[in-house]
Amino acid sequence: MSEPVTDLSGQLLIAMPALKDVNFAHSVIYLCEHNRDGAIGIVINRPSGIELSELFAQLDITCENSSAAQPLFFGGPVQTDRGFILHDGEHLWQSTMRMADNIGVITSLDILEAMAHGEGPPKSLVALGYAGWGEGQLEQELADNAWLSAPAQKEILFDIPAKQRWQAAADVLGVDLNLLSAQSGHA
Repeated sequence: MSEPVTDLSGQLLIAMPALKDVNFAHSVIYLCEHNRDGAIGIVINRPSGIELSELFAQLDITCENSSAAQPLFFGGPVQTDRGFILHDGEHLWQSTMRMADNIGVITSLDILEAMAHGEGPPKSLVALGYAGWGEGQLEQELADNAWLSAPAQKEILFDIPAKQRWQAAADVLGVDLNLLSAQSGHA
């Protein structure tokens, strides 16, 4: 019988300095779902260098406001052709998965159309791809000290500049990542 899994859905994963995987080094991930079957999350601090306007153009969506200048993020190495939107607010769009603290996760096109017309959520983060872990994989990485977990805060998700989110997430725990060694081990 396997041990029960502590549900970290709605939490942030903060990469430890020793994590060298090119996809996750210095990353912060918002965990959308975590259960005994595995976990799914969105990297929230890796702008892709592409603006939302380019996605609107590819989808033939006419943009009528400044949301087109919003950056698209690299959400993770899985299904990089699929978009995920983290958003704040009360409104529910098709297939919104409601998380804690009025944060929603959605993959449907209707929210992008609303955003293009200035009718979208107050705050959002659009990412291509996601991070995924199989059964027990995230738990093992946590046991190996690859990640810290912290409560998600809307300011970190939506307001703080992407380059500052790694340390800002660790600040929630009172941890200065610059003082941690890049070497990990077990006593």
